[in-house]
Amino acid sequence: MFKNFVLIAAASGALAASAAAGRAADPQEAVTTFSLENGMQVVVVEDHRAPVLQHMVWYRVGSADEPVGSSGVAHFLEHLMFKDTDNMKSGELSATVAANGGQDNAFTSYDYTAYFQRVAADRLGLMMKMESDRMTHLRLTEGDIATERDVILEERNMRTENNPRALFSEQMNAAQYLNHRYGVPVIGWKHEMEELDRADALSFYHTYYAPNNAILVVSGDVTPDEVRTLAETYYGVIPANPDLPPRIRSQEPPQRAARRLEFRDARVAQAYVNRSYLAQERDPGAQREAAALYLLSEILGGGQTSYLAEKLQFDQKIAVYTGAFYNGTTLDDTTFDLVVVPAEGVSLDAAEAALDETLRSFLRDGVDPEQLDRIKLQLRASQIYERDDVAGIANRYGRALAVGLTVEDVQAWPDLLQAVTGDDILAAARTLLRREDSVTGRLMRYEEVTQ
Repeated sequence: MFKNFVLIAAASGALAASAAAGRAADPQEAVTTFSLENGMQVVVVEDHRAPVLQHMVWYRVGSADEPVGSSGVAHFLEHLMFKDTDNMKSGELSATVAANGGQDNAFTSYDYTAYFQRVAADRLGLMMKMESDRMTHLRLTEGDIATERDVILEERNMRTENNPRALFSEQMNAAQYLNHRYGVPVIGWKHEMEELDRADALSFYHTYYAPNNAILVVSGDVTPDEVRTLAETYYGVIPANPDLPPRIRSQEPPQRAARRLEFRDARVAQAYVNRSYLAQERDPGAQREAAALYLLSEILGGGQTSYLAEKLQFDQKIAVYTGAFYNGTTLDDTTFDLVVVPAEGVSLDAAEAALDETLRSFLRDGVDPEQLDRIKLQLRASQIYERDDVAGIANRYGRALAVGLTVEDVQAWPDLLQAVTGDDILAAARTLLRREDSVTGRLMRYEEVTQ
């Protein structure tokens, strides 16, 4: 829930140190892109300062692309991808990465599924050999299905069923999205997860796990020629899927009514109010509104110097925590969330009323130019620091390309943030803060009173 920000002194120091080193404060990364004949997109980001690399394969498919009634199959398949292939035993890929001093893992979101290894630079060929093998040669037994189905059900028990905040978040998403699959949890609904079988997993695998639905991202101590040669050797020989379906999703109808919900659970330690608004995502060549919304989230709830914190935590002492959250790197409309945790003795009604009045006062007051300049400086510094992390670089490009953005969009994003004005942010706020697009939720204990 809490976010950390670079102090302005550190930001200034980072920019000064960068200039003193003779390096531009905002250099573009050395990025090369090309495609293999089978349609696989390849992105290479060179950084020769350390002999390490991040090797990632991103599939343009996530939980929002699942067949209706099979929620959780994308994440289920992610687990199963570590089982036997024609050439590897179950668990062999991870064991090989570890034996070579590296790290590997995978993750599933609404919009993509990604697999990665971080290893020494001279192990790239080995990583491609193993990753390409499981792209096409996965072998699943009924025993694998039973074992991993139990694993994902236990994961849901641990992360969701035993966590009132996670259950509350699921209900918020389900209420926010009337028609879109973003309203279904990535891990899946439990009753549907229990029915996932081998046919579900293999159908999803054979449909979406193909080179023409994948993005290879390699960042670190590599050259484009080296990556191209190895990629053609290992991935280039895999046939494209000629029957890859178009990425068509059910879309949201116009939202015409504000929604409210209460989630009560005896395990809740701290009650709070969560307000969610349907919001514009980053689109290829059209990221300006998303940039304004990102800065709006930082201004409203990005730390102890934010507008909500100043008004509700320090001036009125209504809240002990406030926050605003926005992630625009999605394929379809995303959400903009506000959270208020009331102070002791403050009711949820009072906290919500104070939130509403503070949002109205923000629309009247507008953006503080000094606060906006400070946030922009902090962002510029953090973007410089991020270039020292080959994993972060690979994730930034892979995530963006998996939702339809381009390398040019990724590289334009920092300058777009710097170009956003206070008027842009205020206009974005007025468009965003429509009650009809909102869900207001309250997480509370059973005995919690609202008055």
